[in-house]
Amino acid sequence: MLGMEFRGYARRKLADLHAQIVRCAGLCSDVQLWHRANVHSNSIGNLLLHLRGNLMQWIAAGLDGRTFERDRPAEFAQRGPLPRGPMLDGLADAAHQADEVLARLTDEDLGRTFEIQGYRVSGLAAVFHVVEHFAFHTGQIVVMTKALCDRDLSLYDEHGRRRDGRAESAP
Repeated sequence: MLGMEFRGYARRKLADLHAQIVRCAGLCSDVQLWHRANVHSNSIGNLLLHLRGNLMQWIAAGLDGRTFERDRPAEFAQRGPLPRGPMLDGLADAAHQADEVLARLTDEDLGRTFEIQGYRVSGLAAVFHVVEHFAFHTGQIVVMTKALCDRDLSLYDEHGRRRDGRAESAP
């Protein structure tokens, strides 16, 4: 029962976060997608590539055994501009594959040990890592979009209620 609730929440959260990323990317110009505040910062474009790689490595390949070769340093080294469509399509495909895997995970899978990116982790820890990681970088993308586009992107009203009426993800 608890495993089912955890998997369901992880799936909803990843879908919500992915929707926020797509919204932000749609508001930015190609130049803004590849803007870096300084040499130590990533661009939104880099984070799109990085999140795709993380989802594929940790969930699709790591938990489900799908074939995926990742070049993590290239995700951050890219200076663009790469076309937004293929980047967003790649992230959407990775999110879809991750959702398929999460939907099929069993409580036994959550308790199993996996070797992912050089770490020995339980299935539960892998899912938790991916959701936490995706949320962290989504927050960065939201902040960068607010700064670059001078827009209020809040999904919540002054009382902390979602503006779109959905109740699944609390702030």
